[in-house]
Amino acid sequence: MKHTRLAAIAALGLAASLSLTACNSDGSSKDSSSKGSSSSSSSDSDSKAESGSGSDNAKSGSGEDTKTEAGSGTTQTGSKVTFCKTEDLAIDAADAAPDETAGRINITMINRGSTTCSATGFAGVDIKDADNTSNPIERGQAQPRITTLKPGDAAVFNLAYDIDSTGDSLASPTNIIVTPPNETHSVTLDWPATAGDIKGAYTDVQVYPTHTTK
Repeated sequence: MKHTRLAAIAALGLAASLSLTACNSDGSSKDSSSKGSSSSSSSDSDSKAESGSGSDNAKSGSGEDTKTEAGSGTTQTGSKVTFCKTEDLAIDAADAAPDETAGRINITMINRGSTTCSATGFAGVDIKDADNTSNPIERGQAQPRITTLKPGDAAVFNLAYDIDSTGDSLASPTNIIVTPPNETHSVTLDWPATAGDIKGAYTDVQVYPTHTTK
């Protein structure tokens, strides 16, 4: 009887001990899980914050650089070139006939200014005769070409006509009056001494548009 009571008491003690152990184990597991979840959440939050900050900075920097470069490029590309002024051009005329039947006078314009300018188009040309009359020259059938001159660059245009080899030409040119494209001021050049006589009248002489010498 005494042994039965002792066995029963021992059994109750063991059951109580197992119950307490189970409770402690559950509590510890919950606390550990809670702490781990909190730590993971905090780490994820910090990681997202840093990633977001880096992304915003990258976009902001890239956008500013793109705008700056595009704006600079637009300004440079969109800048307009003004027409060359007569006062900035050194102008000269020379005989450039390819043979004894086709007359050609090349008129060269060199940009002596400090900025780039445009000499695109037809120059105005009058030929002054020995009798002191001035005769406007008609344009030849040709399309103007873009003629942009940096400082020191040259443009050329020519006068074309047939040469009279009979010695009976009625034209006695002494000067060429040149007005550069889109200008109102003129320069007076000497008619080249070696140029052949003009066949027909001054209306048979034609002027062609400017082009670069390069």
